[in-house]
Amino acid sequence: MAFMVKTMVGGQLKNLAGGLGGGEEKGEGDRSAAEAQGMTREEYEEYQKQLVEEKMERDAQFTQRKAERATLRSHFRDKYRLPKNETDDNQIQMAGGDVELPKELAKMIEEDNEEEEEKASVIGQLASIPNLDLSSIKDKAQATLGELKQSAEKCHIM
Repeated sequence: MAFMVKTMVGGQLKNLAGGLGGGEEKGEGDRSAAEAQGMTREEYEEYQKQLVEEKMERDAQFTQRKAERATLRSHFRDKYRLPKNETDDNQIQMAGGDVELPKELAKMIEEDNEEEEEKASVIGQLASIPNLDLSSIKDKAQATLGELKQSAEKCHIM
């Protein structure tokens, strides 16, 4: 019960006393941010400069990553003939124009292109047919080609 009375009345008494000139609390409020951190003013200013520089570096790296992702998305949009996105173009321009993909992403795209080229070839189409042994077909084709060469050599007209 005493606690409730003290909290209810005590807060109002502190406000009243603060207006009359309670100087004790004012001393802690006057301390600068540098003193609160336990540094001199010069150290604190240097620390603040370092924080600003680190933030700028992080922001630049973040913008670069966003531009790389936008480049990747625009690459796939071009590849699959999808409509372009203006936000991706804006992100690329904010990063400074020509943005190269990271090596890992470029390698993934190259592997993807190789797979698609392989699937687009005749052998790639044949490989997608189930229950088809390509190695035996290849061996038979080579044997037939060898036989044709031998018969061509025996031919007197040629």
